Amino acid sequence: MKPVVAVVGRPNVGKSTFFNKIAGKRISIIEDTPGVTRDRIYVDAEWCGREFTMIDTGGIEPGSGDVILEQMRAQAELAVSMADVIVFIVNIRDGLTAADKDVGAMLQKSGKPVVIAANKADNPGEPPMEIYEFYNLGLGEPLPISSVHGLGIGDLLDEVVKFFPDADTEEDESDTVHVAIVGKPNAGKSSLVNKILGENRVIVSSVAGTTRDAIDTPYERNGKKYVLIDTAGMRKRGKINESIERYSVARALGAVDRADVCLIMVDAEMGITEQDTKIAGYVHESGKAAVIAVNKWDLIEKDTNTMRDFRNKVKEGFNFMMYAPEVFISARTGLRVDSIFDVMDAAVEENRKRISTGVLNDVLSEAVAAVQPPSDKGKRLKIYYITQSSVKPPTFVLFVNNAKLAHYSYIRYLENQLRARFGFEGTPIRFIIREKGEKK
Repeated sequence: MKPVVAVVGRPNVGKSTFFNKIAGKRISIIEDTPGVTRDRIYVDAEWCGREFTMIDTGGIEPGSGDVILEQMRAQAELAVSMADVIVFIVNIRDGLTAADKDVGAMLQKSGKPVVIAANKADNPGEPPMEIYEFYNLGLGEPLPISSVHGLGIGDLLDEVVKFFPDADTEEDESDTVHVAIVGKPNAGKSSLVNKILGENRVIVSSVAGTTRDAIDTPYERNGKKYVLIDTAGMRKRGKINESIERYSVARALGAVDRADVCLIMVDAEMGITEQDTKIAGYVHESGKAAVIAVNKWDLIEKDTNTMRDFRNKVKEGFNFMMYAPEVFISARTGLRVDSIFDVMDAAVEENRKRISTGVLNDVLSEAVAAVQPPSDKGKRLKIYYITQSSVKPPTFVLFVNNAKLAHYSYIRYLENQLRARFGFEGTPIRFIIREKGEKK
């Protein structure tokens, strides 16, 4: 489970510049998934050998009266609920403002580690005298940085990493399946958890998540252990000028990152929304096993084609994760709720599946013989061999003569051939393209 770092600050303090500096220098994120609209509010980064997820909580937009204060509270609440460490960015040129004090007070009450970044200290050498004013926040030593020039960023990240949980002390819970239940507000996430726990009373305990806006509930079924992660905190914020999607996606990040399988809840009455697509897109990019639960199916008027038609809508809306199986359920009545676990267990196994190199190359040879690789300006793609490099998700390395000739459409064709032969239902597949010297 990667630590989460939330970046907080009011407008014009250089927060986005700071975020982009980290993202540009130390980014390790998969390219945008076709068909998925993504707000760039999070990035996977690495410093001193420690990987972490950084979240940009968005600027506090100008408003009037209480709206500004409400935006500040919402931003600080988001940072507090998600983060292991909070980077609080202030503008050294503006000095300590009333808005800084309000946010600082909220962060102080949270008890979370806070690192103050005094931005726009653009001149090397001793920090300007104005920095000492920020000691009044009571959040420790302010560190001078320049997001534009990159000054002090390394020292700041050194301080942030100090607060990360010890990577060597994490429990080995390989036998326990962590299930993140994600979706937009009112999709029925909490209702599903309550139905599961209400009808199957083999409960160990209920533990409130301390560093995530989620409730972790250990649960046992047929001798198998699970942890149900209910991301019930995805609430609408009606009066706030930030988009609902930003908050919903951000709150789902922590749950998805520590899950083995993600149950994506869809409201059958509302259909597939952009918010659903963004949440599912992050699940896909994270390489997690995934199952789509179409909830409130009991409320839908049906004929012989209703399920087929809705399944087509799901495939169209989630066209980047055609591999994910759908289960049509009702959290209220319990319709097919029990069958979810069998589908999730199968998806987890597929996510961990490994195929031998010999068998893979047999399939590759058949695929290349059936459909010739693409060519460009007389030069044709040659694929020498394929091997599986890792699992969770299954990741394959293709050794080729020229990576530029490995067009997306042909890689998708190879993916379809692997799925036709080996299944991989419920899990994404990754390909790494590597060039090898041209064989004579």
